Amino acid sequence: MSDTSSSALPRQVADTYVDAFIELDPISGTYLGVAESSRHLPDFSPAGQEALAELARTTLAKLDAAERLPGADSDAERRCGRLLRERLTAELAVHDAEEQLRTVSNLASPAHSVREVFTVTPTETDEDWAAVVDRLHAVPAAFEGYRESLALGLERKLYGGPRATATFIGQLDEWAGQDGPGFFQVFAAAGPASLRAELDEGARVATESVVALRDWMRDVYAPAIEGAPDTVGRERYARWSRYFNGTDLDLDEAYAYGWSEYHRLLAEMRTEAEKVLPGAGPWEALAHLDVHGKHIEGVDEVQAWLQGLMDEAIEALDGTHFELAERVRKVESRIAPPGGAAAPYYTGPSEDFSRPGRTWLPTMGETRFPVYDLVSTWYHEGVPGHHLQIAQWTHVADSLSRYQASIGGVSANAEGWALYAERLMDELGFLPDAERRLGYLDAQMMRACRVIVDIGMHAEMEIPADSPFHPGERWTPELAQEFFGNHSGRPADFVESELTRYLSMPGQAIGYKLGERAWLLGRENARKAHGEAFDAKAWHMAALSQGPLGLDDLVDELSRL
Repeated sequence: MSDTSSSALPRQVADTYVDAFIELDPISGTYLGVAESSRHLPDFSPAGQEALAELARTTLAKLDAAERLPGADSDAERRCGRLLRERLTAELAVHDAEEQLRTVSNLASPAHSVREVFTVTPTETDEDWAAVVDRLHAVPAAFEGYRESLALGLERKLYGGPRATATFIGQLDEWAGQDGPGFFQVFAAAGPASLRAELDEGARVATESVVALRDWMRDVYAPAIEGAPDTVGRERYARWSRYFNGTDLDLDEAYAYGWSEYHRLLAEMRTEAEKVLPGAGPWEALAHLDVHGKHIEGVDEVQAWLQGLMDEAIEALDGTHFELAERVRKVESRIAPPGGAAAPYYTGPSEDFSRPGRTWLPTMGETRFPVYDLVSTWYHEGVPGHHLQIAQWTHVADSLSRYQASIGGVSANAEGWALYAERLMDELGFLPDAERRLGYLDAQMMRACRVIVDIGMHAEMEIPADSPFHPGERWTPELAQEFFGNHSGRPADFVESELTRYLSMPGQAIGYKLGERAWLLGRENARKAHGEAFDAKAWHMAALSQGPLGLDDLVDELSRL
């Protein structure tokens, strides 16, 4: 355990917090590679949630004392202290508003965390699988704690959204295995014969708990929240946007920025669409590419192709635009297990890099994958996006703090870097043809539309008079889905999944575009400060090595580099 004495500086306070946090949250411990975490799952009950909040309160009190000590004003201590205070304050604001009593989502809920952690739980040895047995037996208590929190939310009339609830019930159906073995049974089947009986029994009780949670959600929760709004309103939205973005946003300014990016990107998309299919608009050209563009055929083939894309990016960028340690150069392409949301995602390396960073592609039952929809997405999820940032934090953990390198992330910082990484690859010429560039612009347009519809739906904003879509009306989820579908080259099930995600994670989806804006502003400020001496490679590595920060603090720190 780290030093908790009155002489502890901010980084020591932060690392003491990590030690205590992963005792309460062994899921986070598993992502960090802490072996003893693999047998356990968190307590998602109201009591378990309050224990996390009390840890945050006591840590903030320790930080108050730490920041008064000599040496607390060094760059390393100051950045860590800024991050820790901002994060814990934002987390407590969410907790104190009892948001944890209505967390229902198609992507981010305690149940999703439980399921996903098994995909990164070690399974190399019989001892690893023995820990898996214990973790499987811990699933029922974890799900029951989650159910207790939702039940208390019902008592207090704190409701999750009906749309997210219906989607989640469908996901639980798939996890349970409607027409065959469920998620936990498939996972346990890969274990050793020596533990076959124990694994099968663990998978059975875990699957039974999925069924029990599904039945309660279907028979008790869904009827109780019928007619509740899917949107959260301006006050709750402001709280959540602080949590995900690390800044108190001017929602009206951010909404206007989303529209300005929409108009800019639409003009660029029209130019590229003309090159793909003369006379066609952007989404007509994308539909043409769905049929006639370059494709990868087969799930195994697309996994290998994405691996090659990331390997090629590392070879091209290392030594020219980045300086990468050997262990940062390794990243794996994986296919996501079925039953999740439609969006690709990334999981970071363990602290010792024994488990590398991984990108995950949900296939959604498809076997044919258009290249235009993959290239910039994998620059975002893999290299130079999430992987380079998160793996670099892990690599330089000794000069940061364990907190900064692990659990202290800010969504908008990471998503903003990943979107900046897509733009960087365009700037560097890695999207040489109209097909790939139109796909990149389509992805950028999706992020601009996220700002518009996420703020628009939840804060009930008015659609501007110069909009080509329902000018002067107030946003609703139905209008948002129609607008998003009209401005996306992605299939209808993806669009529906995305809208459900925005409704159940208010304020998260705007962080991509607003985070990118912060990264671009920080780079521009640093370039102006250095003039002709500005070194983009040095700036990138310094920026990636400073650890996460909220958007206000991020612009300030990037501008200093």
